[in-house]
Amino acid sequence: MNKKMKLIFLLSFSVFILFSLTSWAQAVNSIMPEETNLVADIVEKVGASVVYVDTLSFKTYRNPFAPFFNDPFFRDFFDFFPQQEERRIPQKGLGSGFIFRSDGYILTNEHVIQGAEQIKVTLKDGRKYDGKIIGSDPLTDIAIIKVDATDLPALPLGDSDRARVGEWVIAIGNPYGLSHTVTVGVLSAKGRPVYSGDSGREYENFLQTDAAINPGNSGGPLLNIKGEVIGINTAILPYAQGVGFAIPINMAKNLLDPLIETGKIVRSWTGIYLQDITSDMIQQFGLNEPKGALIADVVPNSPASKAGIQRGDVILKVDDREIIDAAAFHTKIRDKKPGTQIMLSVWRDNRSKVISLILEELVTEGGAVSTTSSNLEFGFDVEEITPELIRKYNLKTRSGVVITQIDSQEIIETGYLQEGDVILQIDRQTIRNLQDWNAILPMIEPGDNVILLVSRRGRTFFVPVEVKSSSLFIP
Repeated sequence: MNKKMKLIFLLSFSVFILFSLTSWAQAVNSIMPEETNLVADIVEKVGASVVYVDTLSFKTYRNPFAPFFNDPFFRDFFDFFPQQEERRIPQKGLGSGFIFRSDGYILTNEHVIQGAEQIKVTLKDGRKYDGKIIGSDPLTDIAIIKVDATDLPALPLGDSDRARVGEWVIAIGNPYGLSHTVTVGVLSAKGRPVYSGDSGREYENFLQTDAAINPGNSGGPLLNIKGEVIGINTAILPYAQGVGFAIPINMAKNLLDPLIETGKIVRSWTGIYLQDITSDMIQQFGLNEPKGALIADVVPNSPASKAGIQRGDVILKVDDREIIDAAAFHTKIRDKKPGTQIMLSVWRDNRSKVISLILEELVTEGGAVSTTSSNLEFGFDVEEITPELIRKYNLKTRSGVVITQIDSQEIIETGYLQEGDVILQIDRQTIRNLQDWNAILPMIEPGDNVILLVSRRGRTFFVPVEVKSSSLFIP
C-alpha cells in the first residue's frame, strides 16, 4: 500500500471514529435528563414535604412455658426464669410519610402505624409533632395521620396511570433511620400482581421500581421527574436485588376522602380465591379458550359458600359483563356496596349456570385483616401422615402432622426441629391430622410465640416457635 492510499485510509478511519463518538454522545444525551442537576433540584424542592415517622407500640408476650408453672416438678426448674405469664414489651418502629395537604395531613403506610399508641412526626427542619391516626386501610396498606400545624409544604399528587415503564423515578425516605435518603431508578413495571386472593386486597396493581427501597422507606413518596408523587413506597421482596414496590397514587386518591371522613374503607367481599385459566387447563374444564376466573377455593360461611359456589367453577360473567381473568373479576366487584346482589355466570360440569350472590361487608379485626394460613410462616412445611411418610421417616405414631421440609435457616442451625418430626400439639391443643392443623391456624397471628409438642423417634418434647409473616417483606 503506497503512502497516498495509507493517508486516505487513515483519514477515512478518523472520520468513522469521530462519527461514532458523536453518535454515541448524542445517544447518551438523549436518555439523560437535559439538566444534570435535575434530580438535585427536585429533591431540594420537595424534600421538606417528606417526614420521619416514629411509632411506639406494646406487644403482649405470653411465656410459652406458662402452662407448666403450676406443676410442682417444673416449678423448681422455672425458678431460674421469670414466671410472669404475660408481659407488655415496648416496641419502636420507624417509617416515612409525606405531606399531601398543607393543613397537616400526611400519607403513609398502614403497617407503619398499625398498633401504634404513640406517633411522632419529624419534619426535615427538625420540628416535631404528635401524630394522630385519621384513617387507615389495611387492604391497600394506606393510612392518613394528622399533625397540628398549618402552612406546611405539600407534595403534588401525580397520575400513576400515565406513568410510563422506563421513566426516571426518585424515592425519598428514612431507610434504617437515615433521614431523607434519596435513591434514583426507573419505573420497572406496572400492575404487578402482589395480592392474596379475593380478600379485597388491591395488591395486584403495584408499581415496580429498581430505585433502592429498604426498611424505613415505607410510606415515603415515589416521584417522577416533575416532582409529582406517583406512588407510595411500601414493600420489597427479600433477597431480591433492585426489586421494590409502590402503591399507585391513583389508588390512594380514591381513598383519601372516605378515610378522612369516616376513618375506614367499606368494601364488599365474596369469599372466593381465584386464579387465571391457562391454555393447558381448558381441556380439563371443558372450555374452548383460556377465559374466565377459576375458583381455587371457597371460604366457609362466606357469601359464595351460601350461594352454592364450588371449587372448580369458572366465572365467565358478572351481571352479563364478560370476565376474562381474575383481575377483571376483582375490578368488577370492587366498587359494589355490601348488600348488592350480583348474578354470576359460572361454568360447571361442561355447562353454564347462573348463580345469584349477595355481597357482604369485608370485616377486619383490630384494624387488620383477619389472619389466614396464607400469611403465616412457621419456617417449615407439614403434611398428613401417610403410609409412605411412615416408611420414609420410620414414624412411631399415626396421629399428628409430619414436618416434611424446613425452610428456616435458624431452625436448621438450632436443630430443635428436623424433617420427620411429628407435631402433636400447638399451645396444648391436640393435632390429630392436617384438618386439625388448618383449623387452629386462623387463631394464630404473625408475631405470636407458640409452643409445639413434638414426637421424634417415639419420644416427645416441647419446642417454642415464633410465627412470622409471609414471604413478602414489608419494610
